Amino acid sequence: MANMRKRMLALSAVAALTVALAACGGGSDSPGDENDGGDATAGGTLQYLQHFPFESTDPQRIYYGVELANFRRTLYRSLVGFPFDEDPEVANTPIPDLATDTGTSSEGGKVWSFTLKDGIKWEDGSEITCEDFKYGASRAFADDVLTGGAGFYLKGYLDIPTDPKGGSAYKGPYLGTGQELFDKAVTCDGKTITYNFNKPWPDFPLSVGSLMATDPYKESIDKGDKSKWVVMSNGPYKIDGGTWSVNKGATFVRNENYDASTDTPEKLRMALPDQIDYSIFTAAEPILDRLIADAGDDKNAVTAARVAPAYFSQIEGPIADRTALVDSPYTNYLVPNQQRLTDPKVRQALALATNVDGYVQAEGGDKAGTPAESIINPLLPGFSEQEMFSGDNAGDPEAAKALLEEAGVTLPYPITYTYGQSDTQDKVSAVLKEGWEKAGFKVTLDPLADTYYDVINQPDKESDVIWAGWGADWPSAMTVLPPLFDSRANFARDKDGTVTNLGQDYGYYQSKEFEGLVDEAAAAPDVDTQNDLLTQADTVLANDVAYIPLDTSRFYWLYGSGIKNFTTDASSSSYPDLGPIGVTQ
Repeated sequence: MANMRKRMLALSAVAALTVALAACGGGSDSPGDENDGGDATAGGTLQYLQHFPFESTDPQRIYYGVELANFRRTLYRSLVGFPFDEDPEVANTPIPDLATDTGTSSEGGKVWSFTLKDGIKWEDGSEITCEDFKYGASRAFADDVLTGGAGFYLKGYLDIPTDPKGGSAYKGPYLGTGQELFDKAVTCDGKTITYNFNKPWPDFPLSVGSLMATDPYKESIDKGDKSKWVVMSNGPYKIDGGTWSVNKGATFVRNENYDASTDTPEKLRMALPDQIDYSIFTAAEPILDRLIADAGDDKNAVTAARVAPAYFSQIEGPIADRTALVDSPYTNYLVPNQQRLTDPKVRQALALATNVDGYVQAEGGDKAGTPAESIINPLLPGFSEQEMFSGDNAGDPEAAKALLEEAGVTLPYPITYTYGQSDTQDKVSAVLKEGWEKAGFKVTLDPLADTYYDVINQPDKESDVIWAGWGADWPSAMTVLPPLFDSRANFARDKDGTVTNLGQDYGYYQSKEFEGLVDEAAAAPDVDTQNDLLTQADTVLANDVAYIPLDTSRFYWLYGSGIKNFTTDASSSSYPDLGPIGVTQ
């Protein structure tokens, strides 16, 4: 799973993801709203202004939230998909896409089968087969050749033995080692593909719709790493020339071998523009300047570059009518280092003294975020307001200081706070420091400018508190709590058993109680039981102060005056949803 920086920079999202509040303020996010041009018709050219380069357009290597959102509506279909809808419950419920239904499970969720529709084709006119899906899944195991993507879920769930080093005994289609093991785990019977797992996976269809590890791939065009920017579409658009330019982008044109009768256009892909021009920039500012000016082709432009606080004063009058403010799937949080802050009362004092209101204001106010009371997004199944974090969002320095005195530590208590350096993060860190020092801490700020996640995942780092961010890959807390706090899944060890890397468990957290609940949740026969167990697991984390929630990030979008049906929703992880969007002609 990707951290927040990667999915929003990409970050860093949820998938996937995949859960967010409906848009509010400025433009509406409801498809067909009269203020957003419900009379949108097919035709014209949409301009998509992208503020950073993508990592790949190979489906098995895609993990950026904005890529998942955009390409799922345009280039790559899967077995199931998530509909665009302002109701998060609807948008988080998969519907059939290339499959005839949303899958059939057996053996308590350990086996899933899907049957493909008739008439589904690649852009070259060839039929999409069960074997294409099987081959696509096999590529997730080829980490000797293909980097990135979300194949680790399949590697953890498919019923394939491990090798002596603990990795999968199947090494992917290029080496072919253990091919017979994969062939037992993923089988084809005509148009029906079956996945056999080593444990229940009750929400597997949510993963299929949110991520691309299970997407089909044509073996005949696969050139391994050289396929990084090659696109073989099965959606309503294809790339003119077939290859994405990492620094320039691409032009999307209509795919003449796409058959809308095999799709659900009114829910998944209206595909209104005749053409989509992707342009790659290296920063957000030039894009925002152009959208504010709203001249020429930019009237028909959208972007994944959020409006920054420096631009807030310019967003007024008619310009404000071209905006949308939405809660995102992503949560910012703090991680106390359990190896250094060993006294739970010290960690509790830190949480009590954290000025979340001040953090949000310094970050940009209510256009940047809203205070969080769990690391789990409020609309994610398994969310529960945690009592540990439900007090005054401004912090309570006096109560925190009393806890430090009760702990018997020498005051001021020294801590080092590590964060990713930026102008905004410098401001919010100063606010956090002020609140903590009022409570009796002595704070040393440790901003990291050039590198971050490969520093904070080191077990010997001299950090007491660490900033991080996360978004669910699909609508399940299983894609939040275990990836961040299950030491077994995160810690890398040398041959002597010494921890050499913390993975995403940046606070060195280890808890048998928490991991026991995770195991029960992983083995749950149904989603409701799983969610109940994950709520309990989150309470264990909160009581241990394994994390301190800061805020749920908000996305503030600006788009051109010629855009019709501008929409953001849960199915697009709150990014502009290309499913219903059209342009003025």
